[in-house]
Amino acid sequence: MGTWSHGNFDDDTSADHLSILTSQLVKEVEDAMADPADLEPDEYWGCAVPCNLELLTLIARQGWVGVAFPAADIAKAWKQTYLRVWDDNIDGLEPKPEYKRLRREVLVKTFDNLIEEAVRREAD
Repeated sequence: MGTWSHGNFDDDTSADHLSILTSQLVKEVEDAMADPADLEPDEYWGCAVPCNLELLTLIARQGWVGVAFPAADIAKAWKQTYLRVWDDNIDGLEPKPEYKRLRREVLVKTFDNLIEEAVRREAD
């Protein structure tokens, strides 16, 4: 087993564990993207996908070894798919205009942060 420092994520076993956890987050998003009906704003994955993306981005920004992360082109496609579903369905839930505007801003920022991190990782 390789150990390179004293932190919780500074050895091979921890990197393997982190890979398992982040791979699961990525797989859940991939599966949800395969059926856009699952992404509607009032469906489970419509809420959980942005959570997974934010967790992935936060974890990736720690610089730990073993993080599974989508490629930038995949992240961009996810953003397009997700926001199309959101835009097509949100009005049917009759949200207040301010909520609709602010929530969409958060969603866009979540995807943009994911894409930014993916681009950064590809450049390294």
